[in-house]
Amino acid sequence: MATTNQIRRAFLDYFADRGHMVVESSPLVPRNDPTLMFANSGMVQFKNLFTGAETREYSRATTAQKCVRAGGKHNDLENVGYTARHHTFFEMLGNFSFGDYFKENAIDYAWNLVTGEFGLARDKLLVTVYSEDDEAAALWRKIAGLPDERIIRIPTSDNFWAMGDTGPCGPCSEIFYDHGPDIPGGPPGSPDEDGDRFIEIWNLVFMQFEQVTREERRPLPRPSIDTGMGLERIAAVLQGKHDNYDTDTMRGLIEASAHASSTDPDGPFKVSHRVVADHLRASSFLIADGVLPSNEGRGYVLRRIMRRAMRHAHMMGCTDPLMYRLVPSLVRAMGEAYPELGRAQALIEGTLQLEETRFKETLGRGLKHLEEATDRLGSGEALSGEVAFKLYDTYGFPVDLTADILRGQGRSLDHDGFEAAMERQRATARKAWAGSGEAATDAVWFGVREKTGATEFLGYDTTRAEGVVTALLVDGKPVDRAEPGREVLVVVNQTPFYGESGGQVGDTGTIRSADGATVEVADAQRKLGDVFVHRGTLSVGALAVGDAVELKVDAERRDSIRANHSATHLMHEALRQRLGEHVAQKGSMVAADRLRFDFSHPAGIDRDDLAWVEAEVNRRVRGNSEVTTQLMTPQAAIDKGAMALFGEKYGDEVRVVSMGGAPVNANRAAWSIELCGGTHVRRTGDIGVFKIVSEGAVAAGVRRIEAVTGVGALGWIAGREAVLAEAAAELKTTVEDVPARVHALLEERRRLERELVETRKKLASGGGGGASKTVAGLTYAARALEGVPARELKGLADALKKEIGSGVVAVASAEDGKASLVVGVTDDLTGRISAVDLVRVGSAALGGKGGGGRADMAQAGGPDAAATQAALDAIEAALAEAPAAA
Repeated sequence: MATTNQIRRAFLDYFADRGHMVVESSPLVPRNDPTLMFANSGMVQFKNLFTGAETREYSRATTAQKCVRAGGKHNDLENVGYTARHHTFFEMLGNFSFGDYFKENAIDYAWNLVTGEFGLARDKLLVTVYSEDDEAAALWRKIAGLPDERIIRIPTSDNFWAMGDTGPCGPCSEIFYDHGPDIPGGPPGSPDEDGDRFIEIWNLVFMQFEQVTREERRPLPRPSIDTGMGLERIAAVLQGKHDNYDTDTMRGLIEASAHASSTDPDGPFKVSHRVVADHLRASSFLIADGVLPSNEGRGYVLRRIMRRAMRHAHMMGCTDPLMYRLVPSLVRAMGEAYPELGRAQALIEGTLQLEETRFKETLGRGLKHLEEATDRLGSGEALSGEVAFKLYDTYGFPVDLTADILRGQGRSLDHDGFEAAMERQRATARKAWAGSGEAATDAVWFGVREKTGATEFLGYDTTRAEGVVTALLVDGKPVDRAEPGREVLVVVNQTPFYGESGGQVGDTGTIRSADGATVEVADAQRKLGDVFVHRGTLSVGALAVGDAVELKVDAERRDSIRANHSATHLMHEALRQRLGEHVAQKGSMVAADRLRFDFSHPAGIDRDDLAWVEAEVNRRVRGNSEVTTQLMTPQAAIDKGAMALFGEKYGDEVRVVSMGGAPVNANRAAWSIELCGGTHVRRTGDIGVFKIVSEGAVAAGVRRIEAVTGVGALGWIAGREAVLAEAAAELKTTVEDVPARVHALLEERRRLERELVETRKKLASGGGGGASKTVAGLTYAARALEGVPARELKGLADALKKEIGSGVVAVASAEDGKASLVVGVTDDLTGRISAVDLVRVGSAALGGKGGGGRADMAQAGGPDAAATQAALDAIEAALAEAPAAA
């Protein structure tokens, strides 16, 4: 029996032997299509080749593409676990022709592969074609010898593929496998085609036309081929299975889940094991490609997948996190084909464990709330959207998780009500994710690039150069000439200006023509990867397309950026050495005045670790090692030990930047080796000095460090030294003795505060507002004070109560233009006199409103600081009218 890994390898080798370039799977997060959340087919990474926006050195390709369908238009999440062929993660095998071969070769390759290489019985296969595609039907008869009854013509859009409302499109031809008459279902196009007997295993798309408008369609000058074969489906067929979950890879993960949960893989929790196995793959691959769980966008889809699996683990009785313990099984099964799983294993395990631990904290309470809500429903009654929203908002239940639970009870969910509740929340929440989170490239730049070609970047070796203006844009529109005073976008055939990319900001400087026209460049950007666009103001003269210009980068600013960028590389490696290899870049910003580095790490970093990282980077800086750059293939770079940013799309050649001197181990050529297109110092000593200025969290599992280098670091240190020197001068001590002096002063302050409190108590006892007197047969002690804080008045009142033994006390203080008042009544009198009643009388005299407390002690205040004595007199008058003792 062929294993899934062997089938994948056989497919790729088959097409490699027929002149196809084996292209690695692109990341699950598309870099060339902002309308897609995840790559969902093999053609995604080749989209720009099909549209003509991009060219490569090969015209034939074959891939095994990682795909996820769990959000947006393509969402199979709810069905996963319950059916034989629904997955959130799957692999799509494909072969592609970019204007090379067409229908005849595609059909010939496909038929020979499935019947020859894979050995499928010919009588088990049938095909569909688009009803109007007579050419494809004839080719199937010619090449495969299929009779007309096994070439089914489909008149619907199911067999006509389109990239969008306009653009490349064409008919499809699908290959179906017949699993036999013992399985219900009919052939495609029949009334019972939705059964499971006839399963599509391969779709061949003949990209033959361009849809110009809704009504107009014309032939493409270079027709192309795009095919897709689900690896899980063909593996099931070749392994004699009808269910994808019975294939070797999926079965291995299911048995790992059963072993870890001590349950039967085929028993009552069969569906749960299937869910865990599928969702483990999706979660792990997404994390490896840089997606982390969050409450929006791709991160939220990942969280939905993870929590659905974690709920099934809970159903199986797992009291401890389960999924992270299954990652080694996944790496063993798929790590050879997808080495990024092994490289990111620590991060995958840590993320899964943390997410499951957090979800378990609320899962039980959420399930109880759901149970109480469903107990109040009638038989088959749907759950309200409001309850579903509370489960989502309070307990972290994605709505499809709630729907999954209800499904087991035979209930539905009011999705409209849930959406209404969500809409109310969105009014105050952050803006929902739209597209990929990146701004779509304006169509104008495709036209510019087609006309001007790519910009050659010269800035690795120089900060000034000459060039020719190839395009000008004003107000977003191409122009032949720009007048002075306008903001303009300038494209030149070659430039030393670095266009913002990889976290490094764009350069600033000037562009000047021979006639003196001058553009003050405020920023430089990249469009379509290799068109460098200079944004600035045309301050002098007019500039036209075709003008020869001199370009000057602000060299001092560039040097600061270089230093910060190189320091970022050194710090990245230092963090990995100190914290672990799970540390991976999650974002960066390299500017002239500072650097910012976001990275994966589940907890805060203590002071000792930060000090070690800072010291190690400075040690590498002092080593003054050469910073070297090499051009090589991405795989060769990784073999050398270079760190790549997973999720980035790399070309056939990459720049590998090495620095830092002696390596950590013999397998590496330098301390830091990274794939990087940015600008760097020539030697690490050019960085000067490195200083971390802050560290903190920016998201779950993501930390941020900000740092400065060179002149910026010296300025930061000098600023701190100035503050310290000023403090020392104020304290009349040396800088070295500042901590001891501050400690002594704080101790002295605390001692004085204690003494002051005691002195005020003695003052209140000894007078200050008049001696004690008898009012209505009761002792009344009143004190009017100045500058005593309100917080101390209760203590003074307590002291007075102890002094008089029985009676009423009142203490008022004026401080900072306001008055405070406390009234106390000894315990033997609280039955007939309330301190609350008396303090309210005093508060009114102070211009206040009320007051509060207990019968034995109450407090109030007011805005009239001059009325403290009047407040005490008002209390005395009220006391004179108090009822006599019984």
